[in-house]
Amino acid sequence: MKKHPEILVAGGAGYIGSHAVRDLHAAGFTPLIADNLSKGHREAVVCGELLEGDLKDEFFLDRIFENHSIQGVMHFAGKCFVGESMSDPAIYYEENISSALTLLRAMLKHGVNNFIFSSSCATYGNPVSLPLRETHPQDPVNPYGETKYFIERILKHYDRAYGLRFCALRYFNAAGASLDARIGESHDPETHLIPRILGTVTGKFEKIQIFGDDYPTSDGTCLRDYIHVSDLASAHRKALLWILENDASEFFNLGTGTAYSVRQILESAQKTTGAEIPFEKAPRRPGDLTELVADPGRAINILDWQPEYSDLDTIMESAWKWERHRRY
Repeated sequence: MKKHPEILVAGGAGYIGSHAVRDLHAAGFTPLIADNLSKGHREAVVCGELLEGDLKDEFFLDRIFENHSIQGVMHFAGKCFVGESMSDPAIYYEENISSALTLLRAMLKHGVNNFIFSSSCATYGNPVSLPLRETHPQDPVNPYGETKYFIERILKHYDRAYGLRFCALRYFNAAGASLDARIGESHDPETHLIPRILGTVTGKFEKIQIFGDDYPTSDGTCLRDYIHVSDLASAHRKALLWILENDASEFFNLGTGTAYSVRQILESAQKTTGAEIPFEKAPRRPGDLTELVADPGRAINILDWQPEYSDLDTIMESAWKWERHRRY
């Protein structure tokens, strides 16, 4: 492999992308960050070169590929909120799918055939069996999950027709922040559970809402598999190395195999911050599922990857440190 290979990170100024950029840089890669900063943050780019532009602009992408010797692409860009996708599905289909197609077209045009895709467990839909394995049927129940599923289907066809090699990484719930609190989660509006809970402690929010307390779970709230964002970042690097070494394509779950309820997350935040966190019950949200938990065995065995920071205490402590010292 070429020394300090250049890797294009689309959406590398966003939450997960910025952590992947740091991980790549620390491992000796040269990350190039393509981001229009509509949701990402300039301050989150702490290493690598920021190339500001839109992925739907093919001329912007042509200039990048013409001026750099890119060996692989990681694609994090796109819209990512389930609730928003239910209320405004058109923008999800237009943004997520069109930007992916333009990026793939530019890659093939310039002879770049290694692609890491930020997919989602939302492609599975309602679980038939748990934990979810990569062979589980895919029947997404919201437009966000459908866009990820459609792109996965596109990748399979591009692999067969054009020799595009890819890893589609199906995330479960990304959480936490870098352990040094230099980068972390910052959305506007913020809809994710942990930053909203911690934001009530800092006064950003008055209270949190628990959407549904009548799920068929031990405490009535839904269950999710939380994975630390730094573990997601290392999995992307491992997937890229696997493609470069094996010239093959694959799908991987990225989770821990352990699910926590909304109430357990709330209790962990109260323990970490020492604060009583006000909350109110609210109706279930459309598109929410009772439980999502991964079987991460394929990624662990094939990619030689292991979550290091995804215990609940580390996730919550890193998120709280970031919330107190956040820079953007």
